Amino acid sequence: MTQHLILAPILVPLLTGAILLLLERRHNTSVLRTGAWIGLSLLLAAALALFARAAQGGIEVYLLGDWPARLGIVLMLDRLSALMVLTTTLLAIPCLLYACAGWDKRALHFHALFQIQLAGLNGAFLTGDVFNLFVFFEVMLIASYGLLLSGGRGARMAAGLHYVVFNIAASTLFLIALGLLYGLLGTLNLAEIAVRIAEVAPQDLAIVRAACGMLLVVFCAKAALLPMYLWLPETYSRAPAAVAALFTIMTKVGLYALLRMTTLVFGDEAGAMAGFGRDTLLTFGMVTLVLAGLGVVGALRLRIGAAYLVLLSAGTLFVAFALARPGTIAAGLYYLPHSCFAAAAMFLIAHIVQRERGRIGDRVLDPAPPLRALTGTLYLIAAISIVGLPPLSGFIGKFLLLDAVPGEDAGWVYAAVLGSSLLALIGLTRTGTRLFWRVEVPDLPQPPPPTIRGIEIGATVLLIAYGLAMTVAAEPVLRHAQAIAAQLLAPADYVRAVRDTLPLLREP
Repeated sequence: MTQHLILAPILVPLLTGAILLLLERRHNTSVLRTGAWIGLSLLLAAALALFARAAQGGIEVYLLGDWPARLGIVLMLDRLSALMVLTTTLLAIPCLLYACAGWDKRALHFHALFQIQLAGLNGAFLTGDVFNLFVFFEVMLIASYGLLLSGGRGARMAAGLHYVVFNIAASTLFLIALGLLYGLLGTLNLAEIAVRIAEVAPQDLAIVRAACGMLLVVFCAKAALLPMYLWLPETYSRAPAAVAALFTIMTKVGLYALLRMTTLVFGDEAGAMAGFGRDTLLTFGMVTLVLAGLGVVGALRLRIGAAYLVLLSAGTLFVAFALARPGTIAAGLYYLPHSCFAAAAMFLIAHIVQRERGRIGDRVLDPAPPLRALTGTLYLIAAISIVGLPPLSGFIGKFLLLDAVPGEDAGWVYAAVLGSSLLALIGLTRTGTRLFWRVEVPDLPQPPPPTIRGIEIGATVLLIAYGLAMTVAAEPVLRHAQAIAAQLLAPADYVRAVRDTLPLLREP
């Protein structure tokens, strides 16, 4: 039965969501919360077990229904997919905890949609073909539409509709690219694409490049690369805190897909397609970094600043993965979970600040009484971590990235990474000074003391604790990230694992 464990990260949240949807009409919130926590506990156990199996270095192939990949769904488990599933599960725990403080009561179908989104995320990380990557993208996005728009009005509805329209357009382009690739290569299995793309006839190379370029555009849109990032700041800043915190992993799905494609399909063995798009991704990643830093400086609300910090982390990962060196990929894989946890913590802190300040909310420029010391301490730790100041995990990730940058790219990469970090530091320092160090204005009416539940603080502390744990355990975490990078840069092992399992793929 252990060979079927790879299904658990998809089936457990999917079945949990379906059960919770059936229970909604007859049971109260406490029953739904209990069911959600049972499902998440099972998911965590499965994620840990898969992570331990993948850490041994093997690549597992699972055929649903025992159909060959041309006809059925292929799931793949390697070190990278196991890391992403575990990161998603660890992030979901504090997000669900924060929502259970009371927001879940105000959102229709929250617990069911939350579980379905986890199923979509995990499916995207585990699938072995591009079409089912599209399917899981849509499962993830449809659930995110419900989470974002449920209980919303006004500005949130407007931002949510923009988000829906943008993603529908990106999904349409995704389908067009898939149709072209299948027509040209005869397969959508990632391993088989990696083999056939190196054998493309010269007369077909231009249209193959066009199809692959459209696919990369879609992944860049999902990961919010310049100039396709304009939807993200307003959308994430308007989402409920627990939802925005979970959304920090969604941009990483696009980055995961890019990393998988650039190392497996466009690797050194891809012939004329080797290294396709890397220089462009590197350039736009550096520009995204700088603009994200400027966004943090200019943010008028703390939650807008947190959204630009998500862009900052995405730009850093674009640079790390586009350089395609073992050291830069390993640094990026260390930085990836850190950035999810730190940005998610910032969204939760922004919501706590908004509630503590009453009608003024999280607006940076408006005068207000100073906030409580605990909130300020959490903000300080999260800000230091996400900017990349020593000694926390953000500094370790960025230091390792800069240390691994090849000499010919060092100048521009150093300028982009350090410059954007400086801009983020300026913006977060200004925000922290205005929110936590401002002298109380006597003429302002004093709001009633806010009720901040311990469960909300606990969820935020848990996210910060993840980052602190990555700092303390930096050596084993980095060693595992280096092992992932080595496995990614040896795509022949991935292809061999699939082809040995799927002999029908070799038929003309």
